[in-house]
Amino acid sequence: MNKQFFEDTKTAFALKSNADLKKSRFIFSMMGQQWLVNLGSKLTMTGLKLGLPIKGLIRNTIFDQFCGGTTEDECMPIVENMYTKGVSSILDYSVEGKENEADFDSVVGKKLTLIHAAAVNEALPFEVVKPTGLGRFYIWQKVSEGKELTAPEQLEWERIVNRVDLLCKTAVDSEVMLLFDGEESWMQDAADALVRDMMQSYNKDKAYIYNTVQCYRWDRLQYIENLYQNAKANNFIAGAKIVRGAYMEKERERAEELNYPSPICKDKAATDQMFNDVMNFILDHLDTIKLCLGTHNEESTLAAMEFMKEKGVDPRSGDVWFGQLYGMSDNLTFNLAEADHNVFKILPFGPINDVMPYLIRRAQENTSVAGQVGRELNLINKEIKRRGI
Repeated sequence: MNKQFFEDTKTAFALKSNADLKKSRFIFSMMGQQWLVNLGSKLTMTGLKLGLPIKGLIRNTIFDQFCGGTTEDECMPIVENMYTKGVSSILDYSVEGKENEADFDSVVGKKLTLIHAAAVNEALPFEVVKPTGLGRFYIWQKVSEGKELTAPEQLEWERIVNRVDLLCKTAVDSEVMLLFDGEESWMQDAADALVRDMMQSYNKDKAYIYNTVQCYRWDRLQYIENLYQNAKANNFIAGAKIVRGAYMEKERERAEELNYPSPICKDKAATDQMFNDVMNFILDHLDTIKLCLGTHNEESTLAAMEFMKEKGVDPRSGDVWFGQLYGMSDNLTFNLAEADHNVFKILPFGPINDVMPYLIRRAQENTSVAGQVGRELNLINKEIKRRGI
């Protein structure tokens, strides 16, 4: 099997109308210009703060490309449509940067609603939660650093633990798998430890609780080996979603500013190697760790497929899932589904104002990842040519 497997644009874009394809071509063409992305991001945020009437423009362009809607109900036609092609979805309420208890409780309420919705819809096998959506970053960081909490902070941490536990228990009772996002390294140790505890409590017969492993960190193979040993010793099944990572510039800048060794791999090649090493370790230990591959990288995806074939891993067993973001890499998602692999799209939603930080990050990441925009454009143009439109 080679990269040609992912060149089938008829399968990749089967759900896109001619108008959808042309709109996607326009959006990715704009993203190919770094200055335009930077300027557009600033102007958009300014326009929204000033209350300018630009939501319609946002909605009809970048929002529709990368989001399912402003509410979960608006997402459902997309969810059901993708599921006709064998592609599952994860509804991701993409509201960020909240800092008070009422907001955290509101996030829990929203996640509980989404878990209950997933429980009765086989197209929604997972839900996802961001640890700092459940409690202040400062508290996660302080616990990660092993610093003593004040009495009020201890109560705050206990509320965070209770929120995490409630979501995990509800997910398991509902037979829905729950993914915890990875975040900045200086708060991640607390999240890693707490999610591991949840795995030990709830992953007795199946991997319901998954932690995210950001493989641009040079210590992540050691982390996953330790998690494996821990799971074996304590008789639970671990769940790992592996990604390359999302905070590289921030991580390196902070390490330089505070004069400590950067936790990030020295270059892209080292990151790719770490990703593949972690992936191969898990694929070799699927009896104890279940895997979600969150990647837009064709080489890693093909390597995983080949490994599974060699080891006789049933692609429908549930031991391995593949996942991509909505609006990107349809050539991976839909061709994986066509080949009978478990695959999902992460489908963000939320009010336009609240989702803008997510959308800006998507635009900037597409622009900064070498070849990503060009790859998307080439595939879209190939399908437009095939259709003769």
